Amino acid sequence: MGGEIEAGLEASGPDREEPRRTSLREYAESLLVTLIIVLFGTTFIVQPFKIPSQSMEPTLLVGDYLFVNKFLFGGRGAWYERVLPYRAVRRGDVIVFKFPYSDHPHYVKRVIGLPGDRIRIVDQQVYVNGQRLAEPYVAHDPASDDPYGDNFPPSDRYFLQRGLQPAWAEQLPAYVDKGELVVPAGHYFVMGDNRDHSWDSRYWGFVDREAIMGRPTVIYWSIEATSDDYADSGFKGNLVGLVETILHLPSRTRWSRMLHEVH
Repeated sequence: MGGEIEAGLEASGPDREEPRRTSLREYAESLLVTLIIVLFGTTFIVQPFKIPSQSMEPTLLVGDYLFVNKFLFGGRGAWYERVLPYRAVRRGDVIVFKFPYSDHPHYVKRVIGLPGDRIRIVDQQVYVNGQRLAEPYVAHDPASDDPYGDNFPPSDRYFLQRGLQPAWAEQLPAYVDKGELVVPAGHYFVMGDNRDHSWDSRYWGFVDREAIMGRPTVIYWSIEATSDDYADSGFKGNLVGLVETILHLPSRTRWSRMLHEVH
């Protein structure tokens, strides 16, 4: 019987091509399912991002590649939040969000103020609701001339003109009460860990809850890089950067940061 089966597979004509067509169809179906899963995953669950600036050092370095968990934060009031493992955004969370101005690039910062919080910076120390915030993750640069690194919010209109997003310079006074910045409902106040070299909520305002995409969870790859390496975001710049990375992959990889959790 075994010989007859083998002979049947060797037969000529349409019967010989049938297993081949089935194999190709199954391969195409598997590929389609894989693409759908990947698309679903990057849209709703996890998405990769890279760090192009120094604003979150030493927590995140230029050249870190992150997986961002998009299936984490609730707070939008959707019915499925009651049955799925969502949680609210917490103070201290590192988040990825869409910048509220220009072409809405993705930014990564740390949440400092929640809705209703009262924020004040005095001599580089952050106070939330009158209590000094413990920030072991923060780095300061003694040589920096950051106008809002020492004290915030500004006490006079002269300082409102120093580096602030114009729209934020107009809005900011409306959120100041007794020398403290009051975070409105549905919004968050964020700052970079590299405190004196961070373009953050001090300079352009609050992050809307709807703009928050998720929380970085792990560094899956990291290479030695500088901000200049990511200055050209066009096709040519990305292609040159990719070739350079591949050519110097072993020597430029920060092996100690591989699979490093983000806190």
